[in-house]
Amino acid sequence: MTASTPLLDQLRQIVGAANVLTEGDLTAWELDWRRRERGHALAVVRPGTTTEVAAVVKACAAAGVSMVPQGGNTGMVVGSTPDASGKQVVLSLTRLNKVRALDAGNLTITVDAGCVLQSLQEECEKAGFLFPLSLASEGSCTIGGNLGTNAGGTQVVRYGNTRELCLGLEVVTAQGEVWNGLTGLRKDNTGYDLRHLFIGSEGTLGVITGATMKLYPMPKAQLTAFAAVPSLEDAVKLLGLAHQHLSSGLTGFEVMGQFALSLVAKHFPQQRVPFWQESPWCVVLENSDNESEAHARECFERLLEAAMEAGHVTDAVVAESMAQAHALWHIRESIPLAQAEEGLNIKHDISINVSRIPEFVNETNALLLERFPGARLVTYGHLGDGNLHYNVQAPEGDDQARFLNEEEAPMNELVYEVVDRYNGSISAEHGIGSLKADKLAHHKSPVALGLMRSIKQALDPQNLMNPNRVLKA
Repeated sequence: MTASTPLLDQLRQIVGAANVLTEGDLTAWELDWRRRERGHALAVVRPGTTTEVAAVVKACAAAGVSMVPQGGNTGMVVGSTPDASGKQVVLSLTRLNKVRALDAGNLTITVDAGCVLQSLQEECEKAGFLFPLSLASEGSCTIGGNLGTNAGGTQVVRYGNTRELCLGLEVVTAQGEVWNGLTGLRKDNTGYDLRHLFIGSEGTLGVITGATMKLYPMPKAQLTAFAAVPSLEDAVKLLGLAHQHLSSGLTGFEVMGQFALSLVAKHFPQQRVPFWQESPWCVVLENSDNESEAHARECFERLLEAAMEAGHVTDAVVAESMAQAHALWHIRESIPLAQAEEGLNIKHDISINVSRIPEFVNETNALLLERFPGARLVTYGHLGDGNLHYNVQAPEGDDQARFLNEEEAPMNELVYEVVDRYNGSISAEHGIGSLKADKLAHHKSPVALGLMRSIKQALDPQNLMNPNRVLKA
């Protein structure tokens, strides 16, 4: 029997009965990406237009029912799944998946928020342009979710986070009004930049329904190298040399610890992982060149020669084809999957000034192993922009559920205390969600928190937009 209340009946009138889900298997919307928490929704509502989104928000606001905006549900901090109350509406935006306009002369594309990132990349490539945002979850995540969390990815070192790629937004406010800020302007000093309030707000201030994003010319060549380095200090030195030799051509620079790579070799033996058995650290780096492949390869060779002469690189391989390049990048992207295969783990998405990362890792490793003997450290991430995924696997043979339940809180406290001492951030690209909402009060200044609460109160006075995410009520 189909559930019926005045609100549900109204929502069915707005989006159609087939797009208001209350029964059956709702796992895809109610279970978070890391399978840590399962919520229970009053309904999953799937509007197909911005007008429908606005009408749904108005109806929910009038009924005093809170909403959880959701894209591909690929978040890492339990920020886009409902709580267990059974009283929240999940606002799924995946039906808003159209490309609205591509302006070649302005180097912009305007899209619905539910466009899958990989589809957007492919659409731009067909038109001869590059959309540079690249994430491991790009086959599932949506551009609205990327904007809501200000996603990072592997090319931030050249192109910046999602925030830097966005020129304009369309947003449905918490009152159900539509703000159309879909400008392709690169200069607009007419007051507060409202766009930046909603980017990174994780659906707590309004619902992003459309966006105008920057495009770039396709590079003439993209080359990938995989290098063995003796230490993290050498990886940072290699990064400095890469900036000197490649300049703006350096589009990706990822570091991977030996244990992280060993998990890939163990769980995905079909992948050939270079150098991991003999080197404590490896780096994958990418050079995008607007001149020619020959020029790109020459720059890479000069860089690696200089790095080897200085002792910062002990061995390296440069991809000879796109297939080889994809294979090298796939090693890096497989680390989270290999971790999951190994078992439950504790994740830290932190950022530190690049120059201090070796010092931070050495200090924190020592503190963790002293307090949690046998813990296995899975360190990898975006060294080029100072973002590490500083993760911890349970000791070999340990009860993984016990490890997660008993050790996660004290381990987080230890790591975040060191992050604070290094003037870093406890969330570089994953956001706060509900998983870190309790932590934010301890790692953000009272002044900053006060300003954030004022903004939330002003834009969402009923606290109906993704409540208890980012800021606790």
